[in-house]
Amino acid sequence: QVQLVDSGGGVVQAGGSLKLSCAASGSTFSSRVIGWFRQAPGKERECVAAIRWRIGTTYYADSVRGRFTISRDNAKNTVYLQMNSLKPEDTAVYYCAATGARFTITTLIREYTYWGQGTQVTVSS
Repeated sequence: QVQLVDSGGGVVQAGGSLKLSCAASGSTFSSRVIGWFRQAPGKERECVAAIRWRIGTTYYADSVRGRFTISRDNAKNTVYLQMNSLKPEDTAVYYCAATGARFTITTLIREYTYWGQGTQVTVSS
């Protein structure tokens, strides 16, 4: 079992930055893929970034590539999402999620077994 706690959301003006954190307990991330998803009102949940914990391979959605950076801290068993140059369209509830053991990155929601509670990010224009 993995328990995830995501945090770091808030209200920021367009062009600003936020850093989200996803801390795991109960089990290590070890052979898992960790993803950051977001869901805006009336829209489907989408994967914006993911990282394969063991070797650090990353994925970014086109909409955030070059602005967001996913990273990990092995010692803290924590994954981060640094969000720069934020836009109003980035406004959403952001969730971190973890898969079971797997060797490839996935963006499919059904592959993610464990979810954080979500943290609200609001970008004002």
